[in-house]
Amino acid sequence: MTALLEQAIAEVHRLPPEQQDAIATLILEELADEALWNHTFAQSPDVLARLAEKARAEKRAGTVKAMGFDDL
Repeated sequence: MTALLEQAIAEVHRLPPEQQDAIATLILEELADEALWNHTFAQSPDVLARLAEKARAEKRAGTVKAMGFDDL
């Protein structure tokens, strides 16, 4: 376990049980979401590659609408 995680767990340990459970729920949900994304991406690398190439082609063709995300 990393020092940062140990520090976080020590801080959580000081909280009331209901707050500990709330934080534990958030962590478990995040881990489950990450596992789902990893599984999804692992199952569809060809689809993702095709979508990325389509996006690049649309950008080269000038058919994409600027949404301002590049300004962040």
